[in-house]
Amino acid sequence: MALRMSSLFVRTQKEDPVGAEVASHKLLHRAGYIRRSAPGIYTWLPLGLEVLSRIEKIVREEMNRAGSQEVHFPGLLPADPYRTSGRWEAFGPDLFHLKDRKDNDYILAPTHEEVFTLLVKDLYSSYKDLPLSIFQVQTKYRDEARPRAGLLRGREFIMKDAYSFDIDDAGLDASYEAMRVAYLRAFARLGVPCLPVKATPGAMGGSGTEEFIYPSEVGEDTFVRSPGGYAANVEAVTSIVPETIPFEDSPAAHVEDTPETPTIETLVDAANASHPREDRAWTAADTLKNVVCAVTHPDGTREIIVIGLPGDRAVDLDRAAGTGMLGNGEVDLEAATSEDLAAHPELVKGYIGPGLDLDHPVLGLEGSSKIRYLLDPRVVDGTRWITGANEPGRHVFDLVAGRDFTADGTIEAAEVVLGDPAPDGSGPLELARGVEIGQIFKLGRKYAEALDLKVLDKNGKATTVTMGSYGLGVTRVMACIAEEYHTDSGLLWPQHLAPADVHIIVAGKSEEIAQAAEDFTSAFESEGLSVLLDDRNKVSPGFKFADADLIGIPTVIVVGRGLAEGTIEVRDRLADEKSELPVAEVVATTVAKVRAAYAQANAAADAAVAGVTGVSGVTEVAGVDGVTADSAPAADVAGQSLTD
Repeated sequence: MALRMSSLFVRTQKEDPVGAEVASHKLLHRAGYIRRSAPGIYTWLPLGLEVLSRIEKIVREEMNRAGSQEVHFPGLLPADPYRTSGRWEAFGPDLFHLKDRKDNDYILAPTHEEVFTLLVKDLYSSYKDLPLSIFQVQTKYRDEARPRAGLLRGREFIMKDAYSFDIDDAGLDASYEAMRVAYLRAFARLGVPCLPVKATPGAMGGSGTEEFIYPSEVGEDTFVRSPGGYAANVEAVTSIVPETIPFEDSPAAHVEDTPETPTIETLVDAANASHPREDRAWTAADTLKNVVCAVTHPDGTREIIVIGLPGDRAVDLDRAAGTGMLGNGEVDLEAATSEDLAAHPELVKGYIGPGLDLDHPVLGLEGSSKIRYLLDPRVVDGTRWITGANEPGRHVFDLVAGRDFTADGTIEAAEVVLGDPAPDGSGPLELARGVEIGQIFKLGRKYAEALDLKVLDKNGKATTVTMGSYGLGVTRVMACIAEEYHTDSGLLWPQHLAPADVHIIVAGKSEEIAQAAEDFTSAFESEGLSVLLDDRNKVSPGFKFADADLIGIPTVIVVGRGLAEGTIEVRDRLADEKSELPVAEVVATTVAKVRAAYAQANAAADAAVAGVTGVSGVTEVAGVDGVTADSAPAADVAGQSLTD
């Protein structure tokens, strides 16, 4: 049944919504796809649901192709499974909590690992039942502190989450790779330029993970890539650790007066002026900067730590928090406040150092009750530093790591900068921004152990199942597609993702023109194409054309004054072309073109996985010009129907 603009529940707008900053937010709102209900919460209108259903259909097809079976869980879940797994605390304020009339705790599900695990535990008991892969497309809820950018970061969103269950690690590896291929295919079909990058598991846990990043300046994630193919989320980049240096002949550490030097810059200037080196000038890289931070653990405990790193580097708090070095679960990390420093008078602001006495350090060593001290991996034994002497206006020179001080551990907390070497030796890193649209995890046995998911192996012994988790942000993907495919005048969907295959405009008031548009609508529908018909009587052609540009269907049929001469204007907005076709050729030509677009999208998906090199490899998935995916109404050019 055709969508008719005369009765369609849609109102387009000329003005951007208040507070909208990115193109997808502005255009999806203006074109009548979504409406804001509350911060980070949106109502879906008919056009939006049409596009969303096409995206979901592609995702489901690729999950089915990978051998996964669909289930559906509630969004309202009891608290107990999340308490058992430890994530009731780990999620912290991101959880939406509520109670029923009997005072039982519930949550609005942020993700479903626990209940998937319990479902399999309830139904399966033997290795013969495995491997198993199940998935759902479900609404999720997270109490984002700063919901922004429309669908890119919401408090309510749709996600596809899948879970694999295997008897051993080899099975998990195979399940993981099958899902990786499914993601590469899905994103290629969806026309989203996508880069799989190494990532950190965070609170999810597990032995390995990759994110799928849509490169875009509107993204909140920073990732790196090298000329040789290395790609990673900035939080997952590891430093190249230098060799240790013999320090037997190193000069003894000595404390010097360095008044008015609370910053790295002032310290370097003072060192070069009063205590110059013989071989070269002091630089910021010769200083050991000690940054005081506060860690808030999942249980609410606040801990003060100090991070030591070369003075030419800034601390990346997000990177440090994601390393797993700061505690179990997801932690919050921030710069220490003045109140924190006041509670620790031994920390002299601007002049903090690890101390000279290994038996009585100012900063704690493992097993002590002192403040935890974590070092950048580049601070290896034998390296010599200028650092604070824990007295106002004084610094230690020639303080040697491993001889004069040690630490409780290392932490990747230094900001990654342009030109840093890739960990695999594949060249200098470049930094870019992007949107995370999917992530896959080798969860291992974390949730199976917490929830006692075991099956009998072939020897009759109870064995803990190993799991994988695979998330894909459906509504976020839709926003990224809108970011990728739009013009100054509106959205411009890939052919297979538009809310209709053809947009027919009645550009005249005669009965003949109106009837011809109806005839074209029926002809296209008989060929399996969906139609949006602009049949509004009291709207000018110019207004209709503006709406067509805003709504973004790439194939536009204009039934107007040319009808009297036996021609119809056909617009291909993806190619930015217009043509006049004889009336008798319009349907066949358009149907063939739309079907070719679907076929071309399939080819893009095949090409995306043709060069897959395995879990550690990097495969860039680029969109195909104009037409970049294949939804379920896939017909070939030979004349097969586009409908299911």
